[in-house]
Amino acid sequence: MKIGVFDSGAGGEAVAATLRELLPHAVVSTASDREHVPYGSRSDAEVLHLTDRAIQPLLRAGCEVIVLACNTATAAAVEHLRQDYPATPFVGLEPMVKPASAITRSKSIIVCATPATLRSRRYQRLKDTWGGGVNIVEPDCADWAAAIERGEPETIDLEPLRLLVQQRAADVVVLGCTHYHWIKHRVQQAAGAEVTVLEPTDAIAAQIRRVTAAAAGR
Repeated sequence: MKIGVFDSGAGGEAVAATLRELLPHAVVSTASDREHVPYGSRSDAEVLHLTDRAIQPLLRAGCEVIVLACNTATAAAVEHLRQDYPATPFVGLEPMVKPASAITRSKSIIVCATPATLRSRRYQRLKDTWGGGVNIVEPDCADWAAAIERGEPETIDLEPLRLLVQQRAADVVVLGCTHYHWIKHRVQQAAGAEVTVLEPTDAIAAQIRRVTAAAAGR
C-alpha cells in the first residue's frame, strides 16, 4: 500500500514516521510546501490552491491514500480535493474535540490550533456537534508553527498555557496542528501530568485501515 502524507511544513514528517511504525507494510511518501509555510494565517482560497499544487507528486506516484497532515489544509481544502480527485481517498486531520469532550472530567478543554483552523466552518461544526456542555478554551498559538518550522521550538513560551490549564481547570489539551507534535513533551510538562494531551496519529492510522478495507471490498 502506498500512502502519501502532505503537510505545509515539518509536521508531516512526524506523522509519517509514526505511520511507518503503525503500518509497517505500507510505503509512506511525504510532500510539503516549505516555501509557503505556515498556512495558518492564509485565506482558505490560498490554502486550497497551495495544497492542490503540493499534492501533485503524491498523485503522480500513485498513492492509494493521501493524508492531509495539516489541520489548516483539511479545513480549507479536503472537501474540494475529494470532489476533484474522486478516485483517491483523502484522510484529513481536525482538532480532536470529540474525543476530548468524551474524556474530560472537568468539562474544560484547551484546543491549540492555528488561526485559520479556529475560524474554519469545519472546526465550528465540530464545536457545535461535540462541544455542548464543555468549556473550550482557544489560546493564541499563532506563532507556534513558524517557530517550529525555523527549528526554534524552545522559543515558544508555554507559561500562558500552564496558567490557562490552572485558571480554567482544564484536564485535556488538544494539539490541533501537526507542527505542535514536535513540542508535545513540552506541552505535557507545562500542562501537568494529570492533564491528557491528545494528538491524532493513532486515529489517522485507524482511518487509513478503514478506508483501504472499504476500497478493497468494492
